[in-house]
Amino acid sequence: MARLFGTDGVRGVANRDLNCELAYKIGAVGAYVLANEVHSPRILIGMDTRLSGPMLAAALTAGICSVGGNVLNVGVLPTPAMAYLVRLYEADAAVMISASHNPMEYNGIKWFDGNGFKLSDALEDRIEEIIRSGEPLPHPEGRDVGTVIEAPRARQDYCDYLVSKSAGRFEGLKVVLDCANGATSALGREVFERLGATVIASYCWPDGTNINDDCGSTHPEKLQQLVVANGADIGFAFDGDADRLISCDEHGNIVDGDQAMGILALSMQEHGTLKKDTLVITVMSNLGLKKRMQQAGVHIAETKVGDRYVLENMLENGYSIGGEQSGHIILLDHNTTGDGMMSAIALLNVVAESGKKLSKLADEIPQFPQVLVNVIVDNDKKADAMADADLAARRAEVEALLGDNGRVLVRASGTEPLIRIMLEGQDEKQILDLALSLAHILVHNHGGKIKV
Repeated sequence: MARLFGTDGVRGVANRDLNCELAYKIGAVGAYVLANEVHSPRILIGMDTRLSGPMLAAALTAGICSVGGNVLNVGVLPTPAMAYLVRLYEADAAVMISASHNPMEYNGIKWFDGNGFKLSDALEDRIEEIIRSGEPLPHPEGRDVGTVIEAPRARQDYCDYLVSKSAGRFEGLKVVLDCANGATSALGREVFERLGATVIASYCWPDGTNINDDCGSTHPEKLQQLVVANGADIGFAFDGDADRLISCDEHGNIVDGDQAMGILALSMQEHGTLKKDTLVITVMSNLGLKKRMQQAGVHIAETKVGDRYVLENMLENGYSIGGEQSGHIILLDHNTTGDGMMSAIALLNVVAESGKKLSKLADEIPQFPQVLVNVIVDNDKKADAMADADLAARRAEVEALLGDNGRVLVRASGTEPLIRIMLEGQDEKQILDLALSLAHILVHNHGGKIKV
Protein backbone atom coordinates (compact mmCIF):
# COMPACT_ATOMS: atom_id res chain seq x y z
CA MET A 1 0.00 0.00 0.00
CA ALA A 2 1.37 3.43 -0.95
CA ARG A 3 2.56 5.71 1.84
CA LEU A 4 -0.08 8.25 2.85
CA PHE A 5 2.41 11.08 3.39
CA GLY A 6 4.53 12.17 0.43
CA THR A 7 7.47 14.57 0.45
CA ASP A 8 5.15 17.47 1.25
CA GLY A 9 2.23 16.16 3.27
CA VAL A 10 -0.84 14.29 2.06
CA ARG A 11 -1.93 15.16 -1.48
CA GLY A 12 -4.51 14.03 -4.01
CA VAL A 13 -7.63 14.96 -5.91
CA ALA A 14 -9.99 16.57 -3.39
CA ASN A 15 -13.07 14.52 -2.51
CA ARG A 16 -11.57 11.44 -4.18
CA ASP A 17 -8.03 10.66 -2.96
CA LEU A 18 -8.31 13.23 -0.20
CA ASN A 19 -11.90 13.12 1.00
CA CYS A 20 -13.62 14.42 4.12
CA GLU A 21 -13.39 11.09 5.94
CA LEU A 22 -9.62 11.00 5.50
CA ALA A 23 -9.26 14.69 6.42
CA TYR A 24 -11.25 14.04 9.61
CA LYS A 25 -8.93 11.17 10.53
CA ILE A 26 -5.81 13.20 9.76
CA GLY A 27 -7.12 15.99 11.98
CA ALA A 28 -8.04 13.71 14.87
CA VAL A 29 -4.93 11.54 14.77
CA GLY A 30 -2.59 14.44 14.07
CA ALA A 31 -3.92 16.37 17.05
CA TYR A 32 -3.69 13.26 19.24
CA VAL A 33 -0.08 12.49 18.24
CA LEU A 34 1.20 16.07 18.32
CA ALA A 35 -0.56 17.09 21.51
CA ASN A 36 1.66 14.84 23.66
CA GLU A 37 0.87 15.84 27.21
CA VAL A 38 -1.15 18.94 26.29
CA HIS A 39 -4.70 18.46 27.50
CA SER A 40 -6.36 20.83 25.03
CA PRO A 41 -3.89 21.53 22.21
CA ARG A 42 -4.33 24.68 20.15
CA ILE A 43 -3.89 24.10 16.41
CA LEU A 44 -3.90 26.67 13.61
CA ILE A 45 -5.69 25.87 10.34
CA GLY A 46 -5.06 27.86 7.15
CA MET A 47 -5.67 27.28 3.46
CA ASP A 48 -5.03 28.58 -0.02
CA THR A 49 -7.85 29.68 -2.36
CA ARG A 50 -9.03 26.31 -3.72
CA LEU A 51 -12.74 25.58 -3.84
CA SER A 52 -12.22 22.46 -1.76
CA GLY A 53 -10.33 24.27 1.00
CA PRO A 54 -13.29 25.16 3.27
CA MET A 55 -14.70 21.64 2.88
CA LEU A 56 -11.47 19.99 4.00
CA ALA A 57 -10.96 22.62 6.71
CA ALA A 58 -14.36 21.75 8.16
CA ALA A 59 -13.48 18.04 8.23
CA LEU A 60 -10.05 18.69 9.76
CA THR A 61 -11.58 21.00 12.33
CA ALA A 62 -14.14 18.38 13.31
CA GLY A 63 -11.41 15.78 13.73
CA ILE A 64 -9.23 18.03 15.87
CA CYS A 65 -12.13 19.11 18.08
CA SER A 66 -13.30 15.50 18.48
CA VAL A 67 -10.15 14.64 20.46
CA GLY A 68 -10.29 17.82 22.53
CA GLY A 69 -8.15 20.10 20.40
CA ASN A 70 -8.98 23.76 19.85
CA VAL A 71 -8.74 25.22 16.34
CA LEU A 72 -7.50 28.71 15.57
CA ASN A 73 -8.86 29.52 12.11
CA VAL A 74 -6.54 31.92 10.26
CA GLY A 75 -8.31 31.67 6.88
CA VAL A 76 -6.55 32.12 3.52
CA LEU A 77 -2.81 32.61 4.03
CA PRO A 78 0.46 31.37 2.48
CA THR A 79 2.04 28.19 3.82
CA PRO A 80 5.04 30.08 5.28
CA ALA A 81 2.62 32.27 7.23
CA MET A 82 1.55 29.16 9.11
CA ALA A 83 5.16 28.37 10.03
CA TYR A 84 5.56 31.89 11.43
CA LEU A 85 2.18 32.28 13.11
CA VAL A 86 2.34 28.97 14.97
CA ARG A 87 5.35 30.41 16.80
CA LEU A 88 3.90 33.90 17.21
CA TYR A 89 0.68 32.58 18.71
CA GLU A 90 2.49 29.93 20.76
CA ALA A 91 0.23 27.22 19.34
CA ASP A 92 0.98 23.52 19.58
CA ALA A 93 0.80 22.85 15.83
CA ALA A 94 -0.49 24.21 12.53
CA VAL A 95 -2.12 22.63 9.49
CA MET A 96 -2.01 24.06 5.97
CA ILE A 97 -4.56 22.96 3.38
CA SER A 98 -2.97 23.36 -0.04
CA ALA A 99 -1.64 21.46 -3.04
CA SER A 100 0.90 24.18 -3.75
CA HIS A 101 1.52 24.53 -7.51
CA ASN A 102 -0.90 21.76 -8.55
CA PRO A 103 -4.20 22.39 -10.42
CA MET A 104 -7.30 23.37 -8.47
CA GLU A 105 -8.84 19.89 -8.35
CA TYR A 106 -5.95 18.75 -6.14
CA ASN A 107 -5.54 19.61 -2.50
CA GLY A 108 -3.27 18.63 0.34
CA ILE A 109 -2.72 18.67 4.08
CA LYS A 110 0.61 19.43 5.69
CA TRP A 111 1.42 19.74 9.38
CA PHE A 112 3.84 22.02 11.19
CA ASP A 113 4.92 21.48 14.77
CA GLY A 114 4.90 24.21 17.41
CA ASN A 115 8.33 25.44 16.29
CA GLY A 116 7.18 25.93 12.70
CA PHE A 117 8.92 22.92 11.20
CA LYS A 118 7.35 20.30 8.94
CA LEU A 119 6.88 16.97 10.64
CA SER A 120 9.62 14.38 10.64
CA ASP A 121 9.18 11.11 8.75
CA ALA A 122 8.85 9.36 12.12
CA LEU A 123 5.93 11.51 13.25
CA GLU A 124 4.19 11.18 9.88
CA ASP A 125 4.68 7.41 10.05
CA ARG A 126 3.12 7.35 13.52
CA ILE A 127 0.06 9.32 12.31
CA GLU A 128 -0.28 7.03 9.31
CA GLU A 129 0.08 3.90 11.46
CA ILE A 130 -2.79 4.96 13.71
CA ILE A 131 -5.01 5.92 10.76
CA ARG A 132 -4.45 2.59 9.03
CA SER A 133 -4.78 0.46 12.18
CA GLY A 134 -7.90 2.18 13.46
CA GLU A 135 -6.34 2.51 16.92
CA PRO A 136 -8.99 3.99 19.24
CA LEU A 137 -8.67 7.66 20.11
CA PRO A 138 -9.98 9.58 23.13
CA HIS A 139 -13.45 11.09 22.72
CA PRO A 140 -13.87 13.79 25.36
CA GLU A 141 -17.34 15.00 26.26
CA GLY A 142 -18.99 18.06 27.70
CA ARG A 143 -16.60 20.92 28.45
CA ASP A 144 -13.66 18.92 27.13
CA VAL A 145 -14.82 18.94 23.48
CA GLY A 146 -12.68 21.25 21.36
CA THR A 147 -13.85 24.55 19.92
CA VAL A 148 -13.03 26.95 17.07
CA ILE A 149 -11.57 30.45 17.49
CA GLU A 150 -11.36 32.94 14.63
CA ALA A 151 -8.07 34.82 14.11
CA PRO A 152 -8.92 38.01 12.22
CA ARG A 153 -5.48 39.59 12.77
CA ALA A 154 -3.51 36.70 11.29
CA ARG A 155 -3.07 38.20 7.81
CA GLN A 156 -1.98 41.55 9.21
CA ASP A 157 0.44 39.92 11.64
CA TYR A 158 2.14 38.07 8.78
CA CYS A 159 2.27 41.20 6.59
CA ASP A 160 3.82 43.17 9.45
CA TYR A 161 6.44 40.47 9.90
CA LEU A 162 7.42 40.47 6.23
CA VAL A 163 7.79 44.25 6.19
CA SER A 164 9.86 44.18 9.39
CA LYS A 165 12.37 41.72 7.91
CA SER A 166 13.32 43.90 4.92
CA ALA A 167 16.79 45.40 5.20
CA GLY A 168 15.78 48.50 3.23
CA ARG A 169 13.12 50.26 1.21
CA PHE A 170 12.27 50.12 -2.49
CA GLU A 171 11.34 53.64 -3.55
CA GLY A 172 11.92 54.14 -7.27
CA LEU A 173 11.55 50.45 -8.10
CA LYS A 174 8.62 49.14 -10.16
CA VAL A 175 7.61 45.59 -9.28
CA VAL A 176 5.20 43.23 -11.07
CA LEU A 177 3.59 40.48 -8.98
CA ASP A 178 1.89 37.32 -10.26
CA CYS A 179 -0.03 36.00 -7.27
CA ALA A 180 -1.25 32.83 -9.04
CA ASN A 181 -4.81 33.62 -7.89
CA GLY A 182 -3.58 32.02 -4.71
CA ALA A 183 -2.67 32.76 -1.12
CA THR A 184 -0.75 36.01 -1.77
CA SER A 185 -3.67 37.58 -3.66
CA ALA A 186 -4.85 39.66 -0.70
CA LEU A 187 -1.46 40.64 0.70
CA GLY A 188 1.20 40.81 -2.04
CA ARG A 189 0.49 44.36 -3.16
CA GLU A 190 0.18 45.64 0.41
CA VAL A 191 3.58 44.34 1.52
CA PHE A 192 5.60 45.77 -1.38
CA GLU A 193 3.74 49.08 -1.36
CA ARG A 194 4.43 49.45 2.36
CA LEU A 195 8.11 49.01 1.50
CA GLY A 196 7.92 51.86 -1.01
CA ALA A 197 7.77 50.02 -4.34
CA THR A 198 5.43 50.85 -7.20
CA VAL A 199 3.42 47.65 -7.59
CA ILE A 200 1.54 46.13 -10.51
CA ALA A 201 -0.31 43.12 -9.10
CA SER A 202 -1.75 40.49 -11.43
CA TYR A 203 -3.62 37.19 -11.05
CA CYS A 204 -4.89 38.24 -7.63
CA TRP A 205 -8.58 37.57 -8.27
CA PRO A 206 -9.19 34.05 -6.90
CA ASP A 207 -12.57 32.43 -7.52
CA GLY A 208 -11.80 28.99 -6.12
CA THR A 209 -11.14 27.44 -9.54
CA ASN A 210 -8.42 29.61 -11.11
CA ILE A 211 -5.52 29.00 -8.73
CA ASN A 212 -2.32 28.28 -10.74
CA ASP A 213 -4.44 28.36 -13.91
CA ASP A 214 -2.02 29.51 -16.63
CA CYS A 215 -0.34 31.80 -14.11
CA GLY A 216 2.03 31.76 -11.15
CA SER A 217 5.49 30.27 -10.78
CA THR A 218 4.75 27.30 -13.08
CA HIS A 219 3.57 29.61 -15.90
CA PRO A 220 5.93 32.61 -15.70
CA GLU A 221 5.46 33.64 -19.35
CA LYS A 222 2.62 35.99 -18.33
CA LEU A 223 4.89 37.62 -15.77
CA GLN A 224 7.59 38.10 -18.44
CA GLN A 225 5.14 39.87 -20.73
CA LEU A 226 3.86 42.15 -17.98
CA VAL A 227 7.34 43.17 -16.84
CA VAL A 228 8.39 44.18 -20.35
CA ALA A 229 5.07 45.86 -21.20
CA ASN A 230 5.16 47.98 -18.05
CA GLY A 231 8.87 48.80 -18.08
CA ALA A 232 9.23 47.25 -14.64
CA ASP A 233 12.50 46.63 -12.82
CA ILE A 234 11.62 43.14 -11.66
CA GLY A 235 8.83 40.59 -11.53
CA PHE A 236 7.92 37.96 -8.96
CA ALA A 237 5.69 34.93 -9.54
CA PHE A 238 4.46 32.84 -6.61
CA ASP A 239 2.74 29.48 -6.58
CA GLY A 240 -0.66 28.82 -5.06
CA ASP A 241 0.52 28.67 -1.45
CA ALA A 242 3.47 31.07 -1.92
CA ASP A 243 6.24 28.86 -0.59
CA ARG A 244 8.18 29.19 -3.84
CA LEU A 245 9.33 32.07 -6.04
CA ILE A 246 10.28 32.46 -9.68
CA SER A 247 11.60 35.90 -10.68
CA CYS A 248 11.94 37.83 -13.91
CA ASP A 249 14.50 40.51 -14.79
CA GLU A 250 13.80 43.82 -16.49
CA HIS A 251 14.26 42.28 -19.94
CA GLY A 252 11.72 39.54 -19.31
CA ASN A 253 14.27 36.79 -18.66
CA ILE A 254 13.45 34.16 -16.04
CA VAL A 255 15.59 34.00 -12.91
CA ASP A 256 14.93 30.62 -11.31
CA GLY A 257 15.55 29.35 -7.82
CA ASP A 258 19.15 28.38 -8.54
CA GLN A 259 20.09 31.85 -9.75
CA ALA A 260 18.17 33.53 -6.93
CA MET A 261 19.96 31.37 -4.35
CA GLY A 262 23.30 32.17 -5.97
CA ILE A 263 22.61 35.92 -5.88
CA LEU A 264 21.49 35.76 -2.25
CA ALA A 265 24.39 33.54 -1.16
CA LEU A 266 26.98 35.88 -2.69
CA SER A 267 25.33 38.88 -1.02
CA MET A 268 25.19 37.07 2.33
CA GLN A 269 28.83 36.10 1.96
CA GLU A 270 29.71 39.76 1.39
CA HIS A 271 27.76 40.81 4.50
CA GLY A 272 29.13 38.00 6.69
CA THR A 273 25.71 36.35 7.20
CA LEU A 274 26.36 33.20 5.13
CA LYS A 275 26.85 30.76 7.96
CA LYS A 276 29.82 28.44 7.43
CA ASP A 277 30.06 29.89 3.90
CA THR A 278 27.70 27.18 2.70
CA LEU A 279 24.71 26.97 0.36
CA VAL A 280 22.47 23.88 0.56
CA ILE A 281 21.02 22.67 -2.76
CA THR A 282 19.45 19.52 -4.19
CA VAL A 283 20.65 17.13 -6.87
CA MET A 284 18.44 19.00 -9.37
CA SER A 285 20.42 22.24 -9.09
CA ASN A 286 22.36 23.43 -12.12
CA LEU A 287 26.06 22.72 -12.57
CA GLY A 288 26.57 26.39 -13.38
CA LEU A 289 25.46 27.36 -9.87
CA LYS A 290 27.82 24.83 -8.31
CA LYS A 291 30.81 26.04 -10.31
CA ARG A 292 30.11 29.73 -9.55
CA MET A 293 29.78 29.04 -5.84
CA GLN A 294 33.01 27.06 -5.79
CA GLN A 295 34.75 29.90 -7.62
CA ALA A 296 33.53 32.36 -4.97
CA GLY A 297 34.62 30.15 -2.09
CA VAL A 298 31.09 29.14 -1.15
CA HIS A 299 30.78 25.52 -0.10
CA ILE A 300 27.99 23.37 -1.52
CA ALA A 301 25.99 20.83 0.50
CA GLU A 302 23.74 18.63 -1.66
CA THR A 303 20.59 16.72 -0.69
CA LYS A 304 17.94 14.68 -2.43
CA VAL A 305 14.98 16.53 -3.91
CA GLY A 306 12.52 18.03 -1.44
CA ASP A 307 12.73 21.20 0.62
CA ARG A 308 12.25 19.14 3.80
CA TYR A 309 15.59 17.43 3.13
CA VAL A 310 17.25 20.78 2.45
CA LEU A 311 15.92 22.02 5.79
CA GLU A 312 17.09 18.91 7.64
CA ASN A 313 20.61 19.45 6.33
CA MET A 314 20.52 23.14 7.27
CA LEU A 315 19.35 22.41 10.82
CA GLU A 316 21.81 19.58 11.34
CA ASN A 317 24.80 21.63 10.20
CA GLY A 318 23.87 25.19 11.16
CA TYR A 319 23.53 26.66 7.65
CA SER A 320 21.51 29.78 6.84
CA ILE A 321 20.33 29.39 3.22
CA GLY A 322 19.24 26.52 1.04
CA GLY A 323 16.63 25.59 -1.51
CA GLU A 324 15.59 24.19 -4.83
CA GLN A 325 15.75 25.17 -8.47
CA SER A 326 11.93 25.23 -8.47
CA GLY A 327 11.98 28.30 -6.23
CA HIS A 328 11.71 26.93 -2.69
CA ILE A 329 14.26 29.07 -0.85
CA ILE A 330 14.73 28.72 2.89
CA LEU A 331 16.25 31.70 4.70
CA LEU A 332 16.51 30.12 8.11
CA ASP A 333 17.26 33.36 9.92
CA HIS A 334 13.79 34.56 8.85
CA ASN A 335 11.50 31.54 8.60
CA THR A 336 11.48 27.77 9.05
CA THR A 337 10.23 26.88 5.58
CA GLY A 338 10.37 28.13 2.00
CA ASP A 339 8.78 31.59 1.83
CA GLY A 340 8.20 33.12 -1.60
CA MET A 341 7.40 36.59 -0.28
CA MET A 342 10.42 36.64 2.03
CA SER A 343 12.67 35.46 -0.81
CA ALA A 344 11.33 38.18 -3.09
CA ILE A 345 11.99 40.84 -0.46
CA ALA A 346 15.52 39.53 0.08
CA LEU A 347 16.24 39.52 -3.66
CA LEU A 348 14.85 43.03 -4.10
CA ASN A 349 17.06 44.18 -1.22
CA VAL A 350 20.12 43.01 -3.16
CA VAL A 351 18.92 44.89 -6.25
CA ALA A 352 18.24 48.08 -4.26
CA GLU A 353 21.47 47.99 -2.24
CA SER A 354 23.79 47.04 -5.10
CA GLY A 355 22.25 49.45 -7.61
CA LYS A 356 22.52 46.65 -10.19
CA LYS A 357 19.71 45.43 -12.40
CA LEU A 358 18.56 41.88 -11.74
CA SER A 359 19.84 40.88 -15.19
CA LYS A 360 23.40 41.84 -14.18
CA LEU A 361 23.16 39.97 -10.92
CA ALA A 362 21.76 36.88 -12.67
CA ASP A 363 24.56 36.96 -15.27
CA GLU A 364 26.96 36.17 -12.44
CA ILE A 365 25.25 32.77 -11.98
CA PRO A 366 25.72 30.85 -15.26
CA GLN A 367 23.36 28.07 -16.28
CA PHE A 368 24.25 24.92 -18.19
CA PRO A 369 21.67 23.58 -20.68
CA GLN A 370 19.24 21.37 -18.79
CA VAL A 371 16.17 19.48 -19.96
CA LEU A 372 13.42 17.88 -17.90
CA VAL A 373 11.04 15.27 -19.28
CA ASN A 374 8.14 14.22 -17.06
CA VAL A 375 6.56 10.83 -17.66
CA ILE A 376 3.12 10.14 -16.17
CA VAL A 377 3.26 6.76 -14.40
CA ASP A 378 0.58 5.48 -12.02
CA ASN A 379 1.66 5.73 -8.39
CA ASP A 380 1.37 1.95 -7.90
CA LYS A 381 3.72 1.36 -10.85
CA LYS A 382 6.41 3.91 -9.98
CA ALA A 383 8.54 1.56 -7.87
CA ASP A 384 8.71 -1.09 -10.62
CA ALA A 385 9.41 1.57 -13.23
CA MET A 386 12.31 2.97 -11.23
CA ALA A 387 13.77 -0.55 -10.91
CA ASP A 388 13.43 -1.31 -14.64
CA ALA A 389 16.54 -3.07 -15.97
CA ASP A 390 16.18 -1.58 -19.47
CA LEU A 391 16.03 1.90 -17.96
CA ALA A 392 19.13 1.25 -15.86
CA ALA A 393 21.07 -0.06 -18.85
CA ARG A 394 20.14 2.88 -21.07
CA ARG A 395 20.95 5.32 -18.29
CA ALA A 396 24.44 3.82 -17.97
CA GLU A 397 24.95 4.26 -21.71
CA VAL A 398 23.86 7.91 -21.58
CA GLU A 399 26.08 8.66 -18.59
CA ALA A 400 29.06 7.13 -20.36
CA LEU A 401 28.31 9.24 -23.45
CA LEU A 402 28.11 12.50 -21.49
CA GLY A 403 31.10 11.78 -19.27
CA ASP A 404 32.25 14.73 -17.16
CA ASN A 405 30.36 17.22 -19.34
CA GLY A 406 26.89 16.30 -18.11
CA ARG A 407 24.79 14.17 -15.84
CA VAL A 408 21.56 12.14 -15.66
CA LEU A 409 18.99 12.19 -12.89
CA VAL A 410 15.91 9.94 -12.85
CA ARG A 411 13.58 10.28 -9.87
CA ALA A 412 10.00 9.53 -8.90
CA SER A 413 7.95 12.54 -7.78
CA GLY A 414 6.91 12.41 -4.15
CA THR A 415 3.74 14.45 -4.76
CA GLU A 416 2.49 13.47 -8.25
CA PRO A 417 2.19 10.30 -10.41
CA LEU A 418 5.32 11.26 -12.35
CA ILE A 419 8.82 10.07 -13.01
CA ARG A 420 11.13 12.96 -13.78
CA ILE A 421 14.07 12.57 -16.16
CA MET A 422 16.61 15.40 -16.01
CA LEU A 423 19.70 15.68 -18.20
CA GLU A 424 22.37 18.34 -18.16
CA GLY A 425 25.08 18.84 -20.75
CA GLN A 426 26.66 21.14 -23.30
CA ASP A 427 24.37 20.44 -26.29
CA GLU A 428 20.66 21.02 -25.58
CA LYS A 429 19.39 19.06 -28.60
CA GLN A 430 21.56 16.10 -27.71
CA ILE A 431 20.46 15.91 -24.10
CA LEU A 432 16.78 16.28 -25.09
CA ASP A 433 17.08 13.34 -27.49
CA LEU A 434 18.82 11.31 -24.81
CA ALA A 435 16.17 12.19 -22.20
CA LEU A 436 13.41 11.12 -24.58
CA SER A 437 15.17 7.81 -25.20
CA LEU A 438 14.90 7.13 -21.46
CA ALA A 439 11.29 8.31 -21.33
CA HIS A 440 10.23 5.99 -24.15
CA ILE A 441 11.36 3.00 -22.08
CA LEU A 442 8.88 4.01 -19.36
CA VAL A 443 6.18 4.51 -21.97
CA HIS A 444 6.79 1.10 -23.54
CA ASN A 445 7.41 -0.97 -20.40
CA HIS A 446 5.09 0.62 -17.87
CA GLY A 447 2.26 2.31 -19.79
CA GLY A 448 3.70 5.74 -19.14
CA LYS A 449 2.74 8.89 -21.00
CA ILE A 450 5.11 11.76 -21.68
CA LYS A 451 3.64 14.90 -20.12
CA VAL A 452 3.53 17.76 -22.61
